[in-house]
Amino acid sequence: MIVLASKSSSRQTMLTAAGVSFAAVPAKLDERALEQSLGDASPPDVARSLAEAKAQAVSLTHPGALVLGSDSLVVVEGQRFDKPADREQAAIHLRRFSGKMMELHSAAALVRDGEVLWSHADCARLQVRHLSDAFIDAYLTAEWPEVGYCVGVFRIEAMGVQLFESIAGDQFTVLGMPLLPVLAALREFGELQS
Repeated sequence: MIVLASKSSSRQTMLTAAGVSFAAVPAKLDERALEQSLGDASPPDVARSLAEAKAQAVSLTHPGALVLGSDSLVVVEGQRFDKPADREQAAIHLRRFSGKMMELHSAAALVRDGEVLWSHADCARLQVRHLSDAFIDAYLTAEWPEVGYCVGVFRIEAMGVQLFESIAGDQFTVLGMPLLPVLAALREFGELQS
């Protein structure tokens, strides 16, 4: 059994559906401070660093366990976006995304006793359709507060799919974790059968 350093229901659902046994232990980490310390690192490097840091934080309290950390971030027109602080900021983000290409970077890392054993980052590109203020208001009325916990202000498995015209990339990356490479790494480390 592995330890998932996340409280994300999407990541937990992916692992459960894939038949991976895990215990979920959210990481206590100041993600924004870490992100700032990375300066102008590339989005995949930021996502990977955050995934590694989450797994390392949890590994400190779970000696010997293989800990899986994961993180996602959104970039639109070169600007990184974090989870919205409140509903008003969520609406601002959605207006900013309207009609633009969103890059969703998802990363995962495996750590044991503080040592990063493996990490991987992937990117999906999502074309956001033009969103009216009326749609944004109705969408947030239906989806808030759940989408407040999501980078990009959407859950693709729910109404969030209505934000997009097209999606290019792996569906698991869009859901928040590059699952196929994670599964391959878990097989490599003997956590899943080959």
